[in-house]
Amino acid sequence: MKIGVPAEIDGGETRVAATPETIKKFIALGATVAVERGAGLASRITDPDYEAVGATIAPDAAAAVADADVVLKVRRPLESELPGYKSGALVIATMDPYGHEDAVNAMGEAGITAIAMEFMPRITRAQVMDILSSQANLAGYQAVIDAASTYDRALPMMMTAAGTVPAARVFVMGAGVAGLQAIATARRLGAVVTATDVRPAAKEQVESLGAKFVAVEDEEFKQAETATGYAKPMSPEYQVKQAALVAEHIKKQDIVITTALIPGRAAPRLVTAAMVASMRPGAVLVDLAVERGGNVEGSKPGEVVDLDGRRIVGYLNVAGRIAATASQLYAKNLAAFLETLVDKTSKELAVNWDDELVRATVLTRDGAVVHPAFKPKTVTADEGSL
Repeated sequence: MKIGVPAEIDGGETRVAATPETIKKFIALGATVAVERGAGLASRITDPDYEAVGATIAPDAAAAVADADVVLKVRRPLESELPGYKSGALVIATMDPYGHEDAVNAMGEAGITAIAMEFMPRITRAQVMDILSSQANLAGYQAVIDAASTYDRALPMMMTAAGTVPAARVFVMGAGVAGLQAIATARRLGAVVTATDVRPAAKEQVESLGAKFVAVEDEEFKQAETATGYAKPMSPEYQVKQAALVAEHIKKQDIVITTALIPGRAAPRLVTAAMVASMRPGAVLVDLAVERGGNVEGSKPGEVVDLDGRRIVGYLNVAGRIAATASQLYAKNLAAFLETLVDKTSKELAVNWDDELVRATVLTRDGAVVHPAFKPKTVTADEGSL
């Protein structure tokens, strides 16, 4: 069994899909591992680090993935990469398929088995494989660090001989994994933190971290969570009430961090231009949803926008801004999943296609798109005659 680890060719991607720690595990499972030269440098992993645990350093991506049974990546392979993969190879990555159906179809036509790690079920046995949680955790932390570095005042209250410096007020919108880590980090830095979310369970979580919960807590709010723990889209009536509450609250904030995303949908607009303008000059807004259209009106992917002294931070790949740590966690997620696909006796791939983890994550197989959410829709005779 050969595992290939190519370097990421997306210009903004700093992470790598395997570390020396995970490669040691792969070799113990009986695999040979080829890593493209320089693949880990942005994550502070050198080629000698990989060689020291038994990996082979390939001169280029083609050599790394040639005849590989498994290819580990951070991002979905581009169409230009697909010819280098052998037919039937398992390609395990963050596939980001929503809105990229052409790319999914291309992977199907290339004959690879594409596995989308972000579709991993949120069940107990899969917690160690949950890339969304591991990367969102780091994004929430880094969002506060980015906000603090952009904000031109101190975050904690300081009592000095020259007077008292008031604590910064931080408002976190969305209390999922990223939001909760942002709350915890801002609290550690001494800020006064408030937070909001449409999920009732979030209130207790927010308050357990020492922050104040802000939301319209009506009957719709009490039913605003799916069985899998995600937020439901809220009615226009609720959105109006919540927006009014947020608009009044946001005027008093120094830093706002938005984290709201619903899988498969554009990011909901939480902060309007009028809300931004109502904040004091010097205020900072960090939009973690900027890659999906943004929670903050006026945010731009990859830019820090200055609107009359209010700065909107729209950095891309926020977890990748701390690539060494992000790669460490991401690689462990992939390794934990891959371990379930290997027969420990024969030391060969032995994928159980009926396993719930596999069924949930496989996008393409045997030359076709097989995931229910992306399979081409069949047209009935009646529909075709309309």
